[in-house]
Amino acid sequence: MFSKSCEYGIKATAFIAVEAARNHRVSLKAIANAIDSPVAFTAKILQQLARTGIINSVQGSMGGFEVDQSKMDKITLSLIVEAFDGDNVYKGCGLGLNACNASKPCPVHNKFVIIREELKNMLEGTTVKDLAAGLKDGSTYLKR
Repeated sequence: MFSKSCEYGIKATAFIAVEAARNHRVSLKAIANAIDSPVAFTAKILQQLARTGIINSVQGSMGGFEVDQSKMDKITLSLIVEAFDGDNVYKGCGLGLNACNASKPCPVHNKFVIIREELKNMLEGTTVKDLAAGLKDGSTYLKR
């Protein structure tokens, strides 16, 4: 459903948020290891997250990546998804057709509209703080 970049962006942001709540900045290598992603690919993901203001990149010997703790309850999954995949997840056809709409629907259009709306509600209603809470208490995981 999401691009690989988007999936890793969500995982990276969640990991960084957990560490930020502990007042730690994290390195590129630590993030790549935590989300089980190649370092070079992770670097591109982090650049996009920093460019869009979702995370902060701090240069220097005490540098690394962090999430502003005061923003954690304002950064939603929908912001991360938009940074990587745009709004296609809310508009795309369930069967991948180019011209699917209510006036010329594909066979799954009417059911898929409901799923897309539920997905939109979930993405807009889930914050980085929510993700970090599950990771901190051990009820959720970034890799198995």
